[in-house]
Amino acid sequence: MTKLLAWIVGVATLSLFGWYVAFAHTGGVVSSLSVGARKVVIREVPELKLPPVPGSPVGYDCNNAFFWDGGSLYCFTSHEHPFRSMGRDLAHLSDPPTRVHFDNEVDWKMGGRWIEAVHKVAGRRLYMWYHNEPHHVLRTRPDQAAPRIGQMYSDDNGLNWHDQGVILEAAADTFAPDTLNRYFVGGHGDCSVIADRTMTHFYFLISTYNRDTSEQGVAIARMACADIEHPVGKVTKWYNNSWSEPGIAGHVTPIFYGEVDWHKSDARAYWGPSVHWNSYLNEYVLLMNKAIDGNFPQEGVYISFNARLDDPGNWTPPQKILDVRDWYPQVVGTGSAVDGTDRAAGRVSRLFVKGRSVWELAFEQTP
Repeated sequence: MTKLLAWIVGVATLSLFGWYVAFAHTGGVVSSLSVGARKVVIREVPELKLPPVPGSPVGYDCNNAFFWDGGSLYCFTSHEHPFRSMGRDLAHLSDPPTRVHFDNEVDWKMGGRWIEAVHKVAGRRLYMWYHNEPHHVLRTRPDQAAPRIGQMYSDDNGLNWHDQGVILEAAADTFAPDTLNRYFVGGHGDCSVIADRTMTHFYFLISTYNRDTSEQGVAIARMACADIEHPVGKVTKWYNNSWSEPGIAGHVTPIFYGEVDWHKSDARAYWGPSVHWNSYLNEYVLLMNKAIDGNFPQEGVYISFNARLDDPGNWTPPQKILDVRDWYPQVVGTGSAVDGTDRAAGRVSRLFVKGRSVWELAFEQTP
Protein backbone atom coordinates (compact mmCIF):
# COMPACT_ATOMS: atom_id res chain seq x y z
CA MET A 1 0.00 0.00 0.00
CA THR A 2 2.85 2.38 0.86
CA LYS A 3 4.62 1.64 -2.42
CA LEU A 4 1.38 2.10 -4.34
CA LEU A 5 0.76 5.43 -2.64
CA ALA A 6 4.33 6.53 -3.39
CA TRP A 7 3.93 5.52 -7.03
CA ILE A 8 0.66 7.48 -7.34
CA VAL A 9 2.23 10.52 -5.70
CA GLY A 10 5.25 10.21 -7.99
CA VAL A 11 3.15 10.00 -11.16
CA ALA A 12 1.03 12.93 -10.02
CA THR A 13 4.17 14.94 -9.26
CA LEU A 14 5.64 14.23 -12.69
CA SER A 15 2.38 15.14 -14.35
CA LEU A 16 2.18 18.36 -12.35
CA PHE A 17 5.81 19.14 -13.18
CA GLY A 18 5.13 18.63 -16.88
CA TRP A 19 2.14 20.94 -16.68
CA TYR A 20 4.24 23.53 -14.82
CA VAL A 21 7.01 23.48 -17.43
CA ALA A 22 4.47 23.95 -20.21
CA PHE A 23 2.18 26.53 -18.65
CA ALA A 24 3.49 28.06 -15.42
CA HIS A 25 5.03 30.99 -17.28
CA THR A 26 1.67 31.97 -18.77
CA GLY A 27 -0.89 34.40 -17.42
CA GLY A 28 -4.63 34.41 -17.83
CA VAL A 29 -6.62 33.14 -20.79
CA VAL A 30 -7.41 35.98 -23.17
CA SER A 31 -9.68 33.99 -25.46
CA SER A 32 -10.76 30.43 -26.11
CA LEU A 33 -12.89 28.99 -28.89
CA SER A 34 -13.51 25.76 -30.75
CA VAL A 35 -13.20 25.35 -34.51
CA GLY A 36 -14.39 21.89 -35.41
CA ALA A 37 -12.25 19.40 -33.47
CA ARG A 38 -9.68 22.08 -32.59
CA LYS A 39 -9.61 24.25 -29.49
CA VAL A 40 -7.80 27.56 -29.84
CA VAL A 41 -6.51 29.19 -26.65
CA ILE A 42 -4.67 32.50 -26.29
CA ARG A 43 -2.88 33.18 -23.00
CA GLU A 44 -0.99 36.16 -21.67
CA VAL A 45 2.82 35.85 -21.48
CA PRO A 46 5.66 38.28 -20.67
CA GLU A 47 6.22 40.81 -23.43
CA LEU A 48 8.67 40.11 -26.23
CA LYS A 49 9.46 42.62 -28.99
CA LEU A 50 11.35 42.11 -32.23
CA PRO A 51 14.16 44.54 -33.11
CA PRO A 52 12.36 47.48 -34.79
CA VAL A 53 13.44 49.25 -37.95
CA PRO A 54 15.81 52.04 -36.82
CA GLY A 55 14.25 55.48 -37.16
CA SER A 56 10.86 54.13 -38.23
CA PRO A 57 7.83 55.83 -36.66
CA VAL A 58 6.00 52.49 -36.60
CA GLY A 59 8.90 50.05 -36.06
CA TYR A 60 7.31 47.20 -38.04
CA ASP A 61 5.23 47.40 -41.21
CA CYS A 62 4.68 43.85 -42.51
CA ASN A 63 5.03 40.19 -41.63
CA ASN A 64 8.44 39.59 -40.04
CA ALA A 65 10.21 36.69 -41.75
CA PHE A 66 12.41 34.18 -39.86
CA PHE A 67 14.79 31.35 -40.72
CA TRP A 68 17.38 29.22 -38.92
CA ASP A 69 20.91 28.48 -40.12
CA GLY A 70 23.91 27.10 -38.24
CA GLY A 71 22.21 27.35 -34.85
CA SER A 72 21.34 31.03 -35.34
CA LEU A 73 17.89 32.50 -35.79
CA TYR A 74 17.58 35.30 -38.37
CA CYS A 75 14.75 37.83 -38.47
CA PHE A 76 13.80 40.52 -41.00
CA THR A 77 11.82 43.60 -40.03
CA SER A 78 10.81 46.15 -42.65
CA HIS A 79 9.42 49.63 -43.13
CA GLU A 80 10.01 50.87 -46.69
CA HIS A 81 13.29 48.88 -46.52
CA PRO A 82 14.29 45.66 -44.68
CA PHE A 83 16.70 45.19 -41.77
CA ARG A 84 18.17 41.91 -40.47
CA SER A 85 18.82 40.75 -36.91
CA MET A 86 20.19 37.44 -35.64
CA GLY A 87 20.76 35.62 -32.37
CA ARG A 88 20.71 32.31 -30.57
CA ASP A 89 16.92 32.41 -30.11
CA LEU A 90 13.86 34.61 -30.33
CA ALA A 91 14.67 36.48 -27.11
CA HIS A 92 18.27 37.30 -28.09
CA LEU A 93 18.09 38.93 -31.52
CA SER A 94 20.63 41.65 -32.28
CA ASP A 95 19.31 45.17 -31.76
CA PRO A 96 19.60 47.45 -33.63
CA PRO A 97 19.23 45.30 -36.75
CA THR A 98 21.45 45.73 -39.81
CA ARG A 99 20.23 47.35 -43.01
CA VAL A 100 20.27 44.92 -45.95
CA HIS A 101 21.23 45.86 -49.51
CA PHE A 102 19.67 45.20 -52.91
CA ASP A 103 21.76 44.96 -56.06
CA ASN A 104 19.53 47.48 -57.85
CA GLU A 105 18.73 49.93 -55.06
CA VAL A 106 20.87 52.80 -56.38
CA ASP A 107 18.77 53.17 -59.53
CA TRP A 108 15.47 51.96 -58.06
CA LYS A 109 12.60 54.43 -58.56
CA MET A 110 9.60 52.20 -57.88
CA GLY A 111 8.89 52.75 -54.18
CA GLY A 112 9.61 50.85 -51.00
CA ARG A 113 10.25 47.13 -50.65
CA TRP A 114 9.35 45.05 -47.60
CA ILE A 115 10.51 41.45 -46.94
CA GLU A 116 7.37 39.41 -46.19
CA ALA A 117 8.63 35.80 -46.40
CA VAL A 118 11.84 33.78 -46.79
CA HIS A 119 12.85 30.25 -47.72
CA LYS A 120 16.28 28.81 -46.91
CA VAL A 121 17.66 25.92 -48.94
CA ALA A 122 19.87 23.99 -46.51
CA GLY A 123 23.52 24.79 -47.15
CA ARG A 124 22.60 26.94 -50.10
CA ARG A 125 20.74 30.09 -51.02
CA LEU A 126 18.20 32.10 -49.13
CA TYR A 127 15.18 33.28 -51.12
CA MET A 128 12.72 35.98 -50.19
CA TRP A 129 9.52 37.59 -51.41
CA TYR A 130 8.96 41.30 -51.12
CA HIS A 131 5.97 43.60 -51.13
CA ASN A 132 6.65 46.61 -53.36
CA GLU A 133 4.63 49.85 -53.53
CA PRO A 134 5.18 51.73 -56.79
CA HIS A 135 3.44 55.12 -56.76
CA HIS A 136 2.32 57.28 -59.68
CA VAL A 137 0.53 54.28 -61.18
CA LEU A 138 -2.44 56.58 -61.84
CA ARG A 139 -1.85 60.15 -62.95
CA THR A 140 -4.82 61.35 -60.92
CA ARG A 141 -3.68 59.61 -57.71
CA PRO A 142 0.12 60.13 -57.55
CA ASP A 143 0.39 59.55 -53.79
CA GLN A 144 -1.28 56.15 -53.83
CA ALA A 145 0.26 52.82 -54.77
CA ALA A 146 -0.69 49.55 -56.42
CA PRO A 147 1.38 46.94 -54.55
CA ARG A 148 3.00 43.99 -56.26
CA ILE A 149 5.21 41.06 -55.21
CA GLY A 150 8.74 40.24 -56.30
CA GLN A 151 11.44 37.69 -55.49
CA MET A 152 15.14 37.93 -54.59
CA TYR A 153 17.92 35.60 -53.49
CA SER A 154 20.92 36.00 -51.19
CA ASP A 155 24.17 34.04 -50.85
CA ASP A 156 25.12 35.57 -47.48
CA ASN A 157 22.00 34.84 -45.41
CA GLY A 158 20.22 38.03 -46.30
CA LEU A 159 22.64 40.93 -46.04
CA ASN A 160 22.92 41.35 -49.82
CA TRP A 161 20.17 40.50 -52.28
CA HIS A 162 19.84 39.95 -56.04
CA ASP A 163 16.45 41.02 -57.40
CA GLN A 164 14.93 38.32 -59.64
CA GLY A 165 11.95 40.44 -60.69
CA VAL A 166 8.24 40.95 -60.11
CA ILE A 167 6.21 37.74 -60.11
CA LEU A 168 2.73 38.80 -58.95
CA GLU A 169 1.07 41.97 -60.21
CA ALA A 170 -2.44 43.18 -60.99
CA ALA A 171 -3.44 44.57 -64.37
CA ALA A 172 -3.60 48.38 -64.61
CA ASP A 173 -7.24 48.23 -65.75
CA THR A 174 -8.18 46.78 -62.33
CA PHE A 175 -7.14 49.97 -60.49
CA ALA A 176 -9.82 52.24 -58.97
CA PRO A 177 -9.22 55.90 -59.90
CA ASP A 178 -12.02 57.12 -57.63
CA THR A 179 -10.91 55.07 -54.60
CA LEU A 180 -11.42 56.32 -51.05
CA ASN A 181 -8.77 53.91 -49.79
CA ARG A 182 -6.01 55.67 -47.87
CA TYR A 183 -3.10 53.78 -49.45
CA PHE A 184 -4.00 51.73 -52.54
CA VAL A 185 -5.73 52.13 -55.89
CA GLY A 186 -5.43 48.38 -56.49
CA GLY A 187 -2.78 45.69 -56.69
CA HIS A 188 -1.61 42.53 -54.93
CA GLY A 189 0.52 42.64 -51.79
CA ASP A 190 0.74 42.06 -48.00
CA CYS A 191 1.57 38.42 -48.61
CA SER A 192 2.73 35.22 -46.95
CA VAL A 193 4.61 32.43 -48.75
CA ILE A 194 5.10 28.79 -47.76
CA ALA A 195 6.21 25.59 -49.48
CA ASP A 196 3.96 22.55 -49.26
CA ARG A 197 5.10 19.50 -47.29
CA THR A 198 6.36 17.70 -50.41
CA MET A 199 8.33 20.71 -51.68
CA THR A 200 6.33 20.61 -54.89
CA HIS A 201 4.98 24.16 -54.88
CA PHE A 202 5.38 27.47 -53.12
CA TYR A 203 2.01 28.95 -52.23
CA PHE A 204 1.39 32.70 -52.04
CA LEU A 205 -1.40 33.99 -49.82
CA ILE A 206 -1.96 37.53 -51.07
CA SER A 207 -4.12 40.55 -50.26
CA THR A 208 -5.95 41.84 -53.33
CA TYR A 209 -7.25 45.38 -53.81
CA ASN A 210 -8.91 45.04 -57.23
CA ARG A 211 -11.63 47.58 -58.04
CA ASP A 212 -13.97 44.66 -58.78
CA THR A 213 -15.35 43.40 -55.45
CA SER A 214 -15.48 39.84 -56.82
CA GLU A 215 -11.65 39.88 -56.80
CA GLN A 216 -11.08 41.60 -53.43
CA GLY A 217 -9.91 39.91 -50.25
CA VAL A 218 -7.31 37.19 -49.63
CA ALA A 219 -6.41 35.12 -52.69
CA ILE A 220 -3.88 32.39 -53.47
CA ALA A 221 -1.31 31.64 -56.16
CA ARG A 222 1.46 29.09 -56.56
CA MET A 223 4.77 28.36 -58.29
CA ALA A 224 6.60 25.07 -58.77
CA CYS A 225 9.57 24.78 -56.40
CA ALA A 226 11.65 23.74 -59.41
CA ASP A 227 11.16 27.24 -60.84
CA ILE A 228 12.68 29.11 -57.92
CA GLU A 229 15.81 30.12 -59.84
CA HIS A 230 13.78 31.65 -62.68
CA PRO A 231 10.45 32.70 -61.16
CA VAL A 232 9.22 35.44 -63.52
CA GLY A 233 6.25 34.17 -65.50
CA LYS A 234 6.06 30.93 -63.49
CA VAL A 235 3.37 31.86 -60.93
CA THR A 236 -0.29 30.95 -61.53
CA LYS A 237 -3.30 32.30 -59.63
CA TRP A 238 -6.31 30.39 -58.38
CA TYR A 239 -9.32 31.45 -60.47
CA ASN A 240 -12.67 29.73 -61.08
CA ASN A 241 -11.55 26.55 -59.31
CA SER A 242 -8.29 26.05 -61.16
CA TRP A 243 -4.70 27.33 -61.26
CA SER A 244 -5.47 29.02 -64.54
CA GLU A 245 -4.45 32.69 -64.46
CA PRO A 246 -0.95 34.16 -64.87
CA GLY A 247 0.79 35.83 -61.95
CA ILE A 248 1.18 39.02 -63.97
CA ALA A 249 -2.14 40.71 -64.88
CA GLY A 250 -4.23 37.57 -64.27
CA HIS A 251 -7.55 37.33 -62.44
CA VAL A 252 -8.09 35.84 -58.96
CA THR A 253 -10.90 34.15 -57.10
CA PRO A 254 -10.42 35.03 -53.40
CA ILE A 255 -10.52 32.34 -50.76
CA PHE A 256 -11.86 35.01 -48.38
CA TYR A 257 -13.88 37.78 -49.97
CA GLY A 258 -14.13 41.36 -48.78
CA GLU A 259 -17.44 42.24 -47.13
CA VAL A 260 -17.54 45.92 -48.18
CA ASP A 261 -15.67 47.38 -51.17
CA TRP A 262 -12.01 48.23 -50.35
CA HIS A 263 -12.46 51.50 -52.25
CA LYS A 264 -15.34 52.83 -50.15
CA SER A 265 -14.91 54.78 -46.92
CA ASP A 266 -16.59 51.99 -44.92
CA ALA A 267 -14.48 49.19 -46.45
CA ARG A 268 -14.49 45.90 -44.56
CA ALA A 269 -12.14 43.14 -45.67
CA TYR A 270 -9.61 40.50 -44.67
CA TRP A 271 -5.98 41.22 -45.55
CA GLY A 272 -2.39 40.65 -44.41
CA PRO A 273 -2.41 36.82 -44.25
CA SER A 274 0.26 34.88 -42.36
CA VAL A 275 0.35 31.11 -42.88
CA HIS A 276 2.26 28.35 -41.09
CA TRP A 277 2.34 24.55 -40.99
CA ASN A 278 1.27 23.29 -37.57
CA SER A 279 2.92 19.99 -36.69
CA TYR A 280 0.54 19.36 -33.77
CA LEU A 281 -2.63 19.76 -35.84
CA ASN A 282 -1.06 18.39 -39.05
CA GLU A 283 -2.58 21.21 -41.06
CA TYR A 284 -1.97 24.77 -42.17
CA VAL A 285 -3.05 27.66 -39.98
CA LEU A 286 -3.81 31.10 -41.41
CA LEU A 287 -4.00 34.33 -39.43
CA MET A 288 -5.41 37.53 -40.94
CA ASN A 289 -6.23 41.14 -40.18
CA LYS A 290 -9.70 42.51 -40.75
CA ALA A 291 -9.99 46.18 -41.70
CA ILE A 292 -13.17 48.14 -40.93
CA ASP A 293 -12.70 51.14 -43.21
CA GLY A 294 -10.47 52.47 -45.98
CA ASN A 295 -7.94 53.86 -43.48
CA PHE A 296 -7.13 50.27 -42.37
CA PRO A 297 -8.15 50.38 -38.67
CA GLN A 298 -8.39 46.79 -37.48
CA GLU A 299 -11.34 44.95 -36.00
CA GLY A 300 -9.30 41.98 -34.78
CA VAL A 301 -7.26 38.88 -35.62
CA TYR A 302 -8.94 35.98 -37.42
CA ILE A 303 -7.92 32.33 -37.87
CA SER A 304 -8.63 29.63 -40.47
CA PHE A 305 -7.43 26.05 -41.07
CA ASN A 306 -6.80 23.80 -44.08
CA ALA A 307 -5.06 20.44 -44.40
CA ARG A 308 -4.11 21.02 -48.06
CA LEU A 309 -2.78 24.12 -49.75
CA ASP A 310 -3.76 22.77 -53.17
CA ASP A 311 -7.43 22.77 -52.10
CA PRO A 312 -8.21 26.49 -51.68
CA GLY A 313 -11.91 25.83 -51.20
CA ASN A 314 -11.32 23.89 -48.00
CA TRP A 315 -10.26 26.71 -45.67
CA THR A 316 -12.52 26.90 -42.62
CA PRO A 317 -14.63 30.05 -42.20
CA PRO A 318 -12.56 32.73 -40.41
CA GLN A 319 -13.18 33.16 -36.70
CA LYS A 320 -11.95 36.00 -34.52
CA ILE A 321 -9.46 35.01 -31.84
CA LEU A 322 -8.20 38.37 -30.59
CA ASP A 323 -9.49 41.94 -30.24
CA VAL A 324 -6.58 44.19 -31.21
CA ARG A 325 -6.28 47.32 -33.34
CA ASP A 326 -2.74 46.80 -34.68
CA TRP A 327 -1.79 45.08 -37.94
CA TYR A 328 0.15 41.95 -38.94
CA PRO A 329 -0.64 38.94 -36.72
CA GLN A 330 1.80 36.04 -37.03
CA VAL A 331 3.13 33.15 -34.97
CA VAL A 332 6.72 32.23 -34.26
CA GLY A 333 7.21 28.61 -33.30
CA THR A 334 8.98 27.93 -30.01
CA GLY A 335 10.20 24.44 -30.86
CA SER A 336 13.56 23.29 -32.17
CA ALA A 337 15.85 25.23 -34.48
CA VAL A 338 14.37 23.23 -37.34
CA ASP A 339 10.73 24.07 -36.70
CA GLY A 340 10.62 27.31 -34.75
CA THR A 341 9.94 29.95 -37.41
CA ASP A 342 7.03 32.04 -38.69
CA ARG A 343 6.15 29.22 -41.13
CA ALA A 344 6.33 26.20 -38.80
CA ALA A 345 5.06 25.78 -35.26
CA GLY A 346 3.62 23.18 -32.92
CA ARG A 347 1.00 23.02 -30.20
CA VAL A 348 2.23 26.22 -28.52
CA SER A 349 3.77 29.25 -30.24
CA ARG A 350 4.31 32.95 -29.63
CA LEU A 351 1.65 35.16 -31.17
CA PHE A 352 2.94 38.49 -32.48
CA VAL A 353 0.99 41.49 -33.70
CA LYS A 354 3.01 44.32 -35.23
CA GLY A 355 6.31 42.93 -33.94
CA ARG A 356 5.13 42.60 -30.33
CA SER A 357 4.10 39.45 -28.45
CA VAL A 358 2.27 39.42 -25.13
CA TRP A 359 0.38 36.23 -26.01
CA GLU A 360 0.98 32.58 -26.71
CA LEU A 361 -1.25 30.65 -29.08
CA ALA A 362 -2.03 27.08 -28.01
CA PHE A 363 -4.02 24.35 -29.72
CA GLU A 364 -5.83 21.33 -28.35
CA GLN A 365 -7.48 18.55 -30.31
CA THR A 366 -10.90 17.57 -29.04
CA PRO A 367 -12.83 14.34 -29.70
